[in-house]
Amino acid sequence: MTTAPRVEGAVELLERSLGYTRVVLAAVTPAHLPDPTPCRGWDLGRLLRHMDDALDAFTEAATGRVARAPAPATLPVEARVGRLQDKACALLGTWSSAPATPGVGIGDQRLPTDLLVTAAALEIAVHGWDVGQVVAGGPPLPEDLAARLLPVAHAIVGPADRGRRFAPPADPPPDASYDERLRAFLGRP
Repeated sequence: MTTAPRVEGAVELLERSLGYTRVVLAAVTPAHLPDPTPCRGWDLGRLLRHMDDALDAFTEAATGRVARAPAPATLPVEARVGRLQDKACALLGTWSSAPATPGVGIGDQRLPTDLLVTAAALEIAVHGWDVGQVVAGGPPLPEDLAARLLPVAHAIVGPADRGRRFAPPADPPPDASYDERLRAFLGRP
């Protein structure tokens, strides 16, 4: 198992993931909402609602505790994308200035802060890739970003996550890029 980077490095990784995803989100139109995503059984509208909720939870985590919240209201696509982009900026600002805490409580579990922030970076970047596949065949994850996210994925995605949150891993080709290796490990085509 790989050790997650320290909080400062985790925040920098989060910034890179947010930047990639914000660019991809800009291409979303209302016509894309019913389109299927690489997340089996999810259309883009459902994925955007999940991303909205996740950004709230990752921002709330800076307080040291995450509570369960109801699903966000459905808005017109332009407002949804704008809200996601605003929340992404708020998330980065919150974690950039958040006091270092030893961990974050989620339900009855406590996660080390750096692990939570790197998990946020992974979630945001991979869902950005998912959105990109819907809107334009999407850009691959930048190689240096994917290379840094791959050990995070190995550290946090276990057998219990397969079938529920992630598809089974695939075997990447021997000459696979980091982007392809990361997506294969997470069960994405």
